[in-house]
Amino acid sequence: MSNDNQETPGSLPPEPLRPDTPPIKWEREVLEKLVFATIKEQRANRRWSIFYKVAMLLLVFFAIASYFEVNLLGSEGDVGRHTALVEIEGDIEAQGSGAASVVIPALNKAFSDDGSVAVVLHINSPGGSPVQAGMIVDEIRRLRQGYPEKPLYVVVDEICASGGYYIASAADKIYVNKASIIGSIGVLMDGFGFTGTMEKLGVERRLITAGANKGFMDPFSPQSDKQKQHAQAMLNEIHEQFIETVRAGRGKRLQETPETFSGSFWTGARAIDMGLADELGSVDSVARDVVKAEDIIDYTQHEGLPERVLKKFGAAVGSGAVKAAVEAGVPVIK
Repeated sequence: MSNDNQETPGSLPPEPLRPDTPPIKWEREVLEKLVFATIKEQRANRRWSIFYKVAMLLLVFFAIASYFEVNLLGSEGDVGRHTALVEIEGDIEAQGSGAASVVIPALNKAFSDDGSVAVVLHINSPGGSPVQAGMIVDEIRRLRQGYPEKPLYVVVDEICASGGYYIASAADKIYVNKASIIGSIGVLMDGFGFTGTMEKLGVERRLITAGANKGFMDPFSPQSDKQKQHAQAMLNEIHEQFIETVRAGRGKRLQETPETFSGSFWTGARAIDMGLADELGSVDSVARDVVKAEDIIDYTQHEGLPERVLKKFGAAVGSGAVKAAVEAGVPVIK
């Protein structure tokens, strides 16, 4: 019998695979998949890179557009006869829509525009800093003297109390809703005292000062009678400034009673009876029926897109906590 496995005499052994021999099918498929996956990942990374760049450009664009929003609305020659609107929303403080640095430029643009017939200050505020409110009042008085032909009307939304009313009292007229909250003509200074808690916990406060009153209003130190008297005298002085501003602004319309400057507050309807406000009205009704210029142009310096984005993601939470700690003991008309 012949054996097929036996090599015939003179036959050559099989040649080994050369380096350039093509790989088998499954290896080729694996390599192809790896190559395509790598290409796909690179394309995805490229697309995300383009997306982020476009998003950043849009963010910058909207930030610039938001910054120049007031200029675009209030530029001379763009609009005709109209009612100028400036809004104050929230606390009267060094930052935000109630800050003097925000309200004063808006008022200046509103008064200086040739097309504005009157200025409406729309207020929805529980109060805040007497300094910021005082600066705004001083500027309102200056603008009313510089533009005597342009009246300034205040329209109250939900609430116009304390620092908000401090500003409102400088207007020619105050318009309210019958259910608006008006008044709270008073001043407060608040804080916390932890001395009793520290004693119970065995915590020692180590405060070194140069000056007998340098630790005034420190929440971890006891408050002396002298310091209380000094704080009360300061609050009384600011309260008198508030009262003088209201009397000067409201004049003979004000029907003073022992409760008027007590820090209490009333509805809009009651405020009219007391002379703290003049009539019922809204922004639209004042523009239409009082100013006789239904076109309303907003001169408010609105918060920009970057600030809104930061606040949305909670960036303002930490700054608010720090601010509360730093400003403890600062007088507030609220």
